[in-house]
Amino acid sequence: MKIEQIYTGCLAQGAYYIESNGEAAVIDPLREVQPYLDRAVQDGATIKYVLETHFHADFVSGHLDLAKKTGAAIVYGPNAKTGFEAHIATDGEVLKVGNITIKVLHTPGHTMESTCYLLLDENGTEHAVFTGDTLFIGDVGRPDLAQKSDLTMADLAGHLYDSLRNKLMTLPDEVTVYPAHGAGSACGKNMSKETVSTIGAQKATNYALRSDMTKAEFIYEVTDGLMAPPKYFPENVRLNKEGYSSFDEVMERSAQALSPRAFEEAVNATGALMLDVRTEGEFYQGFIPNSIFIGLGGQFAPWVGALVADVNQPLALIVPDGQAEEAITRLSRVGFDNVIGYLEGGIDAWKDAGMEVDMIESVSADELKILLEQYGPDNVLDVRKPSEFAAEHIKDVESVPLDFINEYMGDLDRRKRYFVHCAGGYRSMIAASILKSRGFENIVDVKGGFKAILESGKFETTDYVCPNALKRQQAKAVNA
Repeated sequence: MKIEQIYTGCLAQGAYYIESNGEAAVIDPLREVQPYLDRAVQDGATIKYVLETHFHADFVSGHLDLAKKTGAAIVYGPNAKTGFEAHIATDGEVLKVGNITIKVLHTPGHTMESTCYLLLDENGTEHAVFTGDTLFIGDVGRPDLAQKSDLTMADLAGHLYDSLRNKLMTLPDEVTVYPAHGAGSACGKNMSKETVSTIGAQKATNYALRSDMTKAEFIYEVTDGLMAPPKYFPENVRLNKEGYSSFDEVMERSAQALSPRAFEEAVNATGALMLDVRTEGEFYQGFIPNSIFIGLGGQFAPWVGALVADVNQPLALIVPDGQAEEAITRLSRVGFDNVIGYLEGGIDAWKDAGMEVDMIESVSADELKILLEQYGPDNVLDVRKPSEFAAEHIKDVESVPLDFINEYMGDLDRRKRYFVHCAGGYRSMIAASILKSRGFENIVDVKGGFKAILESGKFETTDYVCPNALKRQQAKAVNA
């Protein structure tokens, strides 16, 4: 028996490849399925099942392509309704893979079709459970992504409480827990950086599995402090339910190298958003006017999904040499399939063609301290998450979380000079590029972010957050 966790850091997502005696199952595969096919060939195995824990919101699964290429059955738990052929399993149903057994555990709560898969080894011993978004390491799935008119967030949280206690917490303590996500995913709020645990360890350390916790306490704690989900989530759910273009087709039509002139003409003809995926340091030194920066080096795909409102938006890419396919692949994982091409030769080719280049001013933390004596704290935009801001921030500055930068834009003054910072520099450059593309000409990035600000020792900081600011932030989240 082989169990392999295939973890993708950009999405904080874990897929699983399981093989026994020439048969294999893949759980929650990513959009590009070749890695799973390669593993099966290497093992001389046939992929028998594609097991889906639920309709994913944060990425487009590879279930359709993998089933088409292997003949494997796509399996969902009870309540799932799909626009394609799938096996809708019953609670407690048993699936055989080689010499092992996989038992279906229906665990509604995150969504109503959410299902975990319990693996029994060759001896019939309960060995591991693949928990999807029902149970994470240190957290549980958020219950606000699958609400219907007759089902509230509290209703879903109540179902989740029952599922955890009746299905998962009753398993032996030594059973290994393999979740679908880790720290950095928007599918939970308190996930650990660890990606594997045990039932016993989670019962001892996970706040949501306390033995003395009432259902009312669980509902309150699980729903408290949830930020609004990224805007692309509903569209990804739809694609996973109804179907999508094959990844091979997406790559073939998207990986088009365009000369600088052809790139400019294509952008003008299609209204494409120019997306620059280089590093923040490279971007601020020179970029195509009106392009925005979201670098491949960070959580690229989730930030595109959070900040670009429409997954059908045409995109034109500015990429480092040799990284076009990676960028297209990662965009497709979150349903952004409408890439019209990429700039051949990158920004150097653009400059060599004599095309216009823009820049963003950048200052050090020491320089910021001097400038604030002239401009004041109202000119600083802290684009970190609300939790980071609440932990510590420059006294009297404003919290403008990157997640909601588009919602906050109407409250900002295009005539003001704004100094933008995050924790280290990646998110602030995203925010600065978006603001610059929307007509904010006096945008300054703070090099090194809040880390450099603290290390300078020159700023008065606080953890106090004005109650009115909290209310305003909650309103932005609701309207996002």
